[in-house]
Amino acid sequence: MDLKELYRDVILDHNRRPRNFGPLVPSDAHAEGHNPLCGDRLTVWLRMSGDRIEDIRFEGKGCAISTASASMMTEAVKGKDKAAVMALYGTVHALLTRQDAVPDASLGKLAALSGVREFPARVKCASLCWHTLGAALERSVDPVSTE
Repeated sequence: MDLKELYRDVILDHNRRPRNFGPLVPSDAHAEGHNPLCGDRLTVWLRMSGDRIEDIRFEGKGCAISTASASMMTEAVKGKDKAAVMALYGTVHALLTRQDAVPDASLGKLAALSGVREFPARVKCASLCWHTLGAALERSVDPVSTE
């Protein structure tokens, strides 16, 4: 099995069976995101312990890339503090947007998102959840939009 096929399988699995899907009650923060270009809508809920994400869930409707990215993100950030989450976001953003970015083992399943950069219109689908998570961490009340 080649790497592209493996990555495609990971994305399909997380789209079909998203992890951490559904509302989180009680939660300390939440944010809503919207990608007007393709219609993806997403809500991210957080339960914090200090500046560490104790629990995270998401809900919404979107394309396979959007749903899979949100599912993988929730698994990757649970238990991390805000600084580690923002550093991970920077790494994922580079993976999505820079042709020379190489996924390393520290990314785990998030490395599957590297294939998205071959489809520039889909980068916003993959990054919507990360922007929404950032808004939730900042306790922003304004909805997030990728436009």
